[in-house]
Amino acid sequence: MMTQSIRSSNMSTANIIKKTVMHVAVLAVMSTAVIGCNRGIKPVVNDPVDLIQIAEPVTVLQPVFSADVGNKQASKKDPLALQVGYANGQMVTASRGGDLIGFDNAGERLWSVNVGDQITGGVTVDALSQTAIISTRSGQVMAFDSTTGAKRWQQQLSGSVLTPALVSNNRVILSANDGFLHGLSLQTGQSVWQFATQVPAISVRGSAAPTLLDSKTALLATADGRLHAVTVDSGLPQWSRRVGVGMGSSEVERMSDVDGTPTVDQNQLFAISYSGQLLGIDLASRQVLFVNELASLKSLAVNNQQVIATSLDGKVVAYDRSNGEMLWESDELAYRHLTNPVMIGDYIAVGDLEGVVHLFNPANGQIISRVQTKGALTNLQVQGSRLLTQSTSGQVAIWQLIR
Repeated sequence: MMTQSIRSSNMSTANIIKKTVMHVAVLAVMSTAVIGCNRGIKPVVNDPVDLIQIAEPVTVLQPVFSADVGNKQASKKDPLALQVGYANGQMVTASRGGDLIGFDNAGERLWSVNVGDQITGGVTVDALSQTAIISTRSGQVMAFDSTTGAKRWQQQLSGSVLTPALVSNNRVILSANDGFLHGLSLQTGQSVWQFATQVPAISVRGSAAPTLLDSKTALLATADGRLHAVTVDSGLPQWSRRVGVGMGSSEVERMSDVDGTPTVDQNQLFAISYSGQLLGIDLASRQVLFVNELASLKSLAVNNQQVIATSLDGKVVAYDRSNGEMLWESDELAYRHLTNPVMIGDYIAVGDLEGVVHLFNPANGQIISRVQTKGALTNLQVQGSRLLTQSTSGQVAIWQLIR
């Protein structure tokens, strides 16, 4: 059973980790809302670095679609990001104001509805059942026909959901901000199972989207710094492991959220926490491959040789995925409020607060190309050879890999 807490092998670095985490935490306070009382904390504002012109840029991506879905009811104080629902050419976008819009494969608008509440969880599209799932500020989960916009069902949860749902094996799996994990019927929306997790007194506003560990197991990361593996069908717990290890005398110092969705690839699991632990696990042996010191609220990217992270203070770092050895580190985007990194073809893509997507050469960490959208980016998505973005200003864009 994977229940043993993770401890750093070098305890003498504890004070260094603590200082590092608290230094970068001030950046997170600027860009994320902390749940709980944190009066008296005055964040230190670090200006984003200016971009350095690329000497010999190459063209990696070309635009294929863009649309403005609006940013009505969006707030600069609320960091929640909306993601595009995209599967097999079906695309559904959401605005914070509650507008849901369906597009066909050619980018033509097919339908639009307003759900009557602020959308908080983004869109998940299941191509097989042609279903689009969204969640709202009041804790409603709604399912729509992704081709017509007709509502199929809605279900009230005990808490609101801040990330897109996972649809698998006729289940809609969601992680609510009250600590409950939910498994709903894809056909009817009825609750099939619930799984309760511990909710800390103070946590970062946001959560990790559920993901699949394997075809029968869902993996969910929670605000108390843990990973939970539960069966998709019935929500039965399989194992739980601590990733984030907060240190300090106050509840703010001990925040250990895992808000980046864990990454499962080639029978290896990678996760990163707000409190500064990047973890690699071999799933076959259930042995820890490495624990590195890096703090982030964003998901990781992997390729055959590397695991790539964006830190709270704007570093892009690549590690050897087998042993955690640092391969390169770039601070060219320091304090630019970076998105999660993603692999698009052979390149690493990272977005920033000015709507710029930067393309890195994974061999050396050099930026070799850029594309621009409108508004701050908070997350990137990849579907096959396409890169999808939705900015805080409501600009949705899709680029096609051409190299």
